[in-house]
Amino acid sequence: MKEQDAINFNRVAEAIEYMQQNFKTQPQLYEVAEQVNISPFHFQRIFTEWAGTSPKKFLQYISIEHAKKILKENQANLFETAIETGLSGIGRLHDLFINIEGMTPGEYKNGGENLRINYSFAETPFGTVIIASTLKGICYTAFADEHQLAIEELKKNFPNADYHQLTDKFQQDALLIFKRDWSELAKIKLHLKGTPFQLKVWETLLKIPYGKVSTYATIAGKIDNPKASRAVGSAVGDNPVAFLIPCHRVIQSTGVFGQYHWGSLRKTAMIGWEAAQIELEPTIKSEN
Repeated sequence: MKEQDAINFNRVAEAIEYMQQNFKTQPQLYEVAEQVNISPFHFQRIFTEWAGTSPKKFLQYISIEHAKKILKENQANLFETAIETGLSGIGRLHDLFINIEGMTPGEYKNGGENLRINYSFAETPFGTVIIASTLKGICYTAFADEHQLAIEELKKNFPNADYHQLTDKFQQDALLIFKRDWSELAKIKLHLKGTPFQLKVWETLLKIPYGKVSTYATIAGKIDNPKASRAVGSAVGDNPVAFLIPCHRVIQSTGVFGQYHWGSLRKTAMIGWEAAQIELEPTIKSEN
């Protein structure tokens, strides 16, 4: 490691320790920068380069993990949780949960209670899928070789939610992608919960062109964290929305397709199918 790299690494480590110890005061960027004796501008750049996320997002992640622990273990009300986490009130706690977890703090505390989730089964070229949605968008998709087991896996995410076997508009829009209609992906609404790092990885997966593949190392580079290939692999494996968030398009740097949560043969079939659709596209257009 170069001398300057070592200095920057130590600064980031010191900043992380400071934020972990002082998150209840919600320190501003300049306050953390002062602790490591550099300007806020340079601290923002260095921290993001080494940690893979901004200081603000990292502080939010520390805060929400503390809030989640209080809600689960201490059964505190929302106001008490907000104050104990260093937030000014329930409004900021609500915004924090919505931005990072994709749900309100009340929904998290109650394990999804009062959260309505519609789900249905559909046939695709790669087998049956279970697809689920909230009032905000698609929250879960998985290949369902056994219906009852698939439902049980879905309910593990929100054990107290109100489930209805029903096909809604969110699901209909999302399922069009299995019919080669990928021209209007913006219409597909997702309702995801995950860490800032996971969300950044999943967002990057969405940018892999249809019919193409990428590697774990490339994904790590695109999120400005080139040393995080293993962490990227874990985030890819935790993807809650099969196919729509195309984790199947990520392969090993050696060219080996690698493992897939729903089977390596299914992953191979998906990659081949998408490539074939790209080859067919000029023919389809010329016929129309």
